[in-house]
Amino acid sequence: MSKYLSRSLILITVLVHLFLLVGVPLLAQRSKTVAQAKLPKIPDVIVLAGKAKNGPVRFNHVKHNGGEYNADGPILCIQCHHTAQPAASLTGIPPHRTVWPSERTTTLTSELFAADPKNAGVASCRDCHARQGTKPKLLEFIPVIKDPETERETLIDNQNAFHTACDVCHFEIGFRTKGSKAPAADNCASCHKPASPKPKRRG
Repeated sequence: MSKYLSRSLILITVLVHLFLLVGVPLLAQRSKTVAQAKLPKIPDVIVLAGKAKNGPVRFNHVKHNGGEYNADGPILCIQCHHTAQPAASLTGIPPHRTVWPSERTTTLTSELFAADPKNAGVASCRDCHARQGTKPKLLEFIPVIKDPETERETLIDNQNAFHTACDVCHFEIGFRTKGSKAPAADNCASCHKPASPKPKRRG
């Protein structure tokens, strides 16, 4: 074997070992980073009521969920995402009856979502509370609540669901906290902000 061939084999062996020691771990780390980047994350802001006549609502998810806003303590995920808890937990918060997925055993928290977002079981509000006249994604029909005294039925479409959830919380905060900066439950304009008109072109 020539010296040239021997040196080439040594060089190839060294390069292969370097790749195994350095290159493979780097590629594995890059694959992990790419996979993490593709995972869903909790949105910072959610735009609700996009087609409302009096303007959409920019719901700051981070401030509601992260502790900056609170309703006599941190606002829990399940205070809005009420389907994301075991069925046994729903007995204390009538009239909610729906659990999704139906065999759910976990309660949604930001930690649970961060650990396994794909299996955290988060339904969008409109997945059940669809717009009036449309079929929900996860249910056969839009939920209806019947008043036990009057027998009157109320369709809990997306508009009623949002207003009920938001208004009750904001009313409680306003009632308990003098000078609260929380949007007033009886003032539409404190949540609904009309889109800014587009500037007119000159010339």
